Amino acid sequence: MIYLDNSATTPIADSVLDLMNQLNRQVYGNPSSIHGKGQEAKKYIEEARENISMYLKIHPRELIFTASGSESNNMALRGIMKSKAYEGKHIISTKIEHSSVLKTLEDLEKEGFEVSYISTNEKGHINLRELEKAIRPDTRLVSIIHVNNEIGTIQNLEEISKLIKKHKIIFHVDAVQSFGKITIYPKDLNIDLMSISAHKIYGPKGVAGLFVATGTKIEKIITGGYQERNRRAGTENVVGICAFSKSVELSYANLYAEKEKEEALRNYMEEEILKKIPKVKINGDVNNRIFNISSLTIEGAEAESLIYSLDLKGICISAGSACSSGTLSPSHVLEAIGLDKKSAKSTIRISLGRYNTKEEIDKFIDILELSVLQEINLY
Repeated sequence: MIYLDNSATTPIADSVLDLMNQLNRQVYGNPSSIHGKGQEAKKYIEEARENISMYLKIHPRELIFTASGSESNNMALRGIMKSKAYEGKHIISTKIEHSSVLKTLEDLEKEGFEVSYISTNEKGHINLRELEKAIRPDTRLVSIIHVNNEIGTIQNLEEISKLIKKHKIIFHVDAVQSFGKITIYPKDLNIDLMSISAHKIYGPKGVAGLFVATGTKIEKIITGGYQERNRRAGTENVVGICAFSKSVELSYANLYAEKEKEEALRNYMEEEILKKIPKVKINGDVNNRIFNISSLTIEGAEAESLIYSLDLKGICISAGSACSSGTLSPSHVLEAIGLDKKSAKSTIRISLGRYNTKEEIDKFIDILELSVLQEINLY
């Protein structure tokens, strides 16, 4: 098996899995219980919170643990717009957000809130002038993805934040694809809320986090208990939270080495594909994107057929976001950067990871070349 879909999820690191197996046997108390086993579990959670917070340069009380990046995004958007601490019914976001943001915004619009969607250029960068023009006296929140999960383009958060904060608007960043790969300190960028997740950085699924800056008032969206300082009800995923902390630790320890390795592999892969396969276009900003994502439009080929063909040969890639799979509609991200429907349906996403090798990439290229030639009837 050659796994090239690391932006959808990553395999759990061995040391993280070892920790989970150990904790599953030993730390089974409910963190809300006042007896010894409960307080032991609580201690593990708070140590994990302190550890992750250290890498973000935030106070531990500013980190809420959630069950997914999607929940973190929901909590940020719904929590701010439903809070009685703020006025204004207007939200600004972009056309290339993750579906967990876009679908939440659709729901909020049905509830009477108003949303402006900023466009991007062909490289996936938002238009700052358009952003500034969209700001209204009743704008309460701006939500922008840091690294796009399909094309890898990195937004300039510093410039965006300067613009937003001139108007004293709450700023949420979806950093699920960038956290653990790019150093980001939300307080340095005047970010009020930031979503992060474990399973994109070799941790388990089912655990994530939301940074909420001190003084930012959010309404609970899950009720029933007083966990997470009364901001999210539900018994905490103790083992998952500790595993998240371990995966963060490993990612930051290897951040620069992994960037160098994966970027070199991706660049090599793209060069070879462009040499061997006709009519291939790289999407996004080739000079300013995350180091492990490659979005390729292959004219004359159908992405869905290629994915099935490669899967039969033991290679895993995708056509875009895993959260949008199952839909027959072309990617909203690819349409936003100007691809027509035919080109969007001819686009694949390859996302490299910690464990990929040059030998795997060479094998993938050979099989992709054969599959494309068969697909466009040139074989």
